[in-house]
Amino acid sequence: MNKTLYDLTKEEWNTLFPIQLVDHNPEWKLIYNKEKNRILTKVGSEKILRIEHFGSSSIPTIKSKPYIDLMMEIPKSLLFNKDLIEQFTELGYSHFEVPARENIEAYSSFGKGYNLNGVKEQIFHIHMCPENNVMWKQIAFRDYLISNPDRAKAYENLKIELASKYKNDRGAYVLGKTDFVNETLQIIQTKSQ
Repeated sequence: MNKTLYDLTKEEWNTLFPIQLVDHNPEWKLIYNKEKNRILTKVGSEKILRIEHFGSSSIPTIKSKPYIDLMMEIPKSLLFNKDLIEQFTELGYSHFEVPARENIEAYSSFGKGYNLNGVKEQIFHIHMCPENNVMWKQIAFRDYLISNPDRAKAYENLKIELASKYKNDRGAYVLGKTDFVNETLQIIQTKSQ
């Protein structure tokens, strides 16, 4: 029986999909728009209220994993809705429930393009939650880095350091960015007061 994404251990994830940063690719914006339109055509704008390209691939001046991250706003009533999850399954996505943790409510995550036979495909990550979920602060983080090249460069340098140290430890790589993200969000909040 063939393994699915749901069968992978943490170690298998880290070995099969190591952290690799590449130079920004201007095509990522086109790939994002194509996928966004594909999703809206299938699912509809009554369920998907807003879609944003975020993450490092949305910041033109820095290196990134070659993944397209999409943030999707849905009505709270559709969080973990089985019919909605099925529509994304039909689009080739695997669904994962992200449990609640430190000030973040539980939300849906979807992944596509993680090919277990080694064939490279475009990887997409979706973070789907209502507008009041703290995950939406990632959009302010993206916008701040786009408009502040020095801060973006500092983030890139941190990511390069973490990727060399934690190439096969996704969790440590993500955790290593947490303080920088929180500091940046604090800068944003202070400037908006």
